[in-house]
Amino acid sequence: MNTNNLIFLPEVAAALAEGQPVVALESTLITHGLPYPANIETALAMEQAVREEGAIPATIAILDGKIHVGLEKSMIERLVELGADSVRKCSRRDIPIVVGLKGHGATTVAGTMIIAHMAGIKVFATGGIGGVHRGHPFDISADLSELGRTPVTVVCGGAKSILDLPLTLEVLETQGVPVVGYGTDNLPAFFTRSSGLPIDIRVDTPREAAAVVQARDQLALQQGILITVPVPETDELSSEEAEAAITEATRQADEAGVHGKDVTPFILSRVLELTGGRSRQANIALLINNARIAARIAAALTHLTQ
Repeated sequence: MNTNNLIFLPEVAAALAEGQPVVALESTLITHGLPYPANIETALAMEQAVREEGAIPATIAILDGKIHVGLEKSMIERLVELGADSVRKCSRRDIPIVVGLKGHGATTVAGTMIIAHMAGIKVFATGGIGGVHRGHPFDISADLSELGRTPVTVVCGGAKSILDLPLTLEVLETQGVPVVGYGTDNLPAFFTRSSGLPIDIRVDTPREAAAVVQARDQLALQQGILITVPVPETDELSSEEAEAAITEATRQADEAGVHGKDVTPFILSRVLELTGGRSRQANIALLINNARIAARIAAALTHLTQ
């Protein structure tokens, strides 16, 4: 990998050089996903969860056109101070724009996968991936195509449940992406523990998940692997409450003419209001839990490959 354009936090560089487990973390939750102070608190809590499981966190972002793999707390605070209007959400198409024009960027699932792969990081924890939008089958997140071509393992709570989950699974199948349930036979539905949709295989331990990742690497296959983890039971929304809020928020988005990259933040904002803030509680809980599970998988993968 060409790492000349990356700036590594020293502890991340040392861990990678020594073959220790590292978990990549995204930065859009800091700038666009959660309000202050929940954004900083959650980003730091995810990093702490990774550390508690014996791995090193590497939160990824672009500041002044420089790609950082691992952020100091002051850098996280700077992203917050810059704000969403000054920090571009970075998927594949956006990275050269932000780097070339020396701007600031927060990495999406796709953007984080790309940079994690460049850095040699195999495991990445996030909340939920993007997918196919409800009622708009041609509005497909770049996360899905990235999963089809970038060999990074993404630990998440499934696709965001505001999306069309059956169509999202169909696109993942077309892209050749294994969808693995961690302790579940069905796809988690982000705010709730199950969508009722079957996935490709269930694993129940970090070692089993790591064995799938190791096999992909040994075969030199170039697709990502999706490890889906249900939201902690104590924090989930009922499927009825979640679906009612999503349906109403989607209707409002269509009425307002919201489209493209503005759809997801609009709907999530409305779902937050309609659930009295309970959707945010579920979101934060699954983010921290996913970071913890990702660290366990990264550690198991390290043991398998040493």
